[in-house]
Amino acid sequence: MISFPATPVIISYTHTMRSRYSETDQMGYVYYGRYLEYFEVARTEMIRNLGVPYSRMEQDGVMLPVVYSQIEYKRPVYYDEEMEIEVSVFDKPLVKLETFYKIKTYRHDVPHVLGQVNLCFVNVETGKPCRAPDYFLDLIEDANL
Repeated sequence: MISFPATPVIISYTHTMRSRYSETDQMGYVYYGRYLEYFEVARTEMIRNLGVPYSRMEQDGVMLPVVYSQIEYKRPVYYDEEMEIEVSVFDKPLVKLETFYKIKTYRHDVPHVLGQVNLCFVNVETGKPCRAPDYFLDLIEDANL
């Protein structure tokens, strides 16, 4: 089971999107593998909302590969349903960015899907873990004021 930290959230962002026909299976449910893609969309938009596009970090020689993921499926999301994908960060990301997700629709007050994705800041040239860029950490600090 996914366990969200008991500490206060330092970043929370909700991205709204609609499930598409090509993302559903024969039962009309969103295919289980799509949820990691939805998490990525919400995470990328969260970073952009902080004030820097993820592409800027790549240009600066820092990548964020996924090192861990976990998904808990509670109830299906159907074709053409509007989803609210909430991404939360509980700990300041120094070398690792731990993100937690809840996907909800209008049909239920409880999440359809829960998730966790951990990423590691990596220097593109060396391929080794590195510290998050200072400007990224500053944006997180500013978001918590």
